[in-house]
Amino acid sequence: MGVTASGTSEVPNSVLADTLLERLTVTYAAAADPQRAQSMRAYMKDIAPFLGLTTPERRVLSRTVLLNTARPDEADCVAVALRCWTLPEREYQYFAVDYLHRHVQRLSSDFLPVARHLVSTVSWWDTVDALASHVVGGLVAADPGLKTDMDAWIEDDDLWVARTALLHQLRYKDATDTERLFGYCVRQAGHPDFFIRKAIGWCLREYAKTDPQAVRDFVARERGRFAPLSVREALKNIGP
Repeated sequence: MGVTASGTSEVPNSVLADTLLERLTVTYAAAADPQRAQSMRAYMKDIAPFLGLTTPERRVLSRTVLLNTARPDEADCVAVALRCWTLPEREYQYFAVDYLHRHVQRLSSDFLPVARHLVSTVSWWDTVDALASHVVGGLVAADPGLKTDMDAWIEDDDLWVARTALLHQLRYKDATDTERLFGYCVRQAGHPDFFIRKAIGWCLREYAKTDPQAVRDFVARERGRFAPLSVREALKNIGP
């Protein structure tokens, strides 16, 4: 089940996934707006084609797709996610991310390689950030042993995998492992890419809602390591 060590996807057999994908592709396609799809694709830097569904529209349609369907097990979730990831239009991947978020408590630690596959395939912030905070974050919270996987991810050459490690604690609040949070920020402080620099600032800004003084002290101590963007984002709501 899931993703092999070589990174190739293995889609489990799932009657539930068969039902959902049949409903999903018919329901979403019937509501497509080609003109809006063009502007959405341009806004998302041509990462994928779009159907042209707004978020409110898509969520209403998703409720229709999910109506009277059974609760999934982990294999169902894997099948839904991997099959949605093979469809060209981005909204199908949004459906998968929402589905995984909704059922994250049904997932075990064995789902982490699947999550990595999703993060590193057709990668852009719109799916990666939700997977990081709502799926990977949930897996690590349920199994602290996965922290060592995050220690590896933060050093990954794939910037989206590293961004996921930075953002996986985004919703943890008081449960945040501050040593890892601050350590990950330092380890990626010199990264040249905008999306890593932005993520550093974002995860610090979010933790500042829980402990603003800890973030102020950390930024004051390490400020010279960080790009101005990271510092600006980190202190955005709390000041220097």
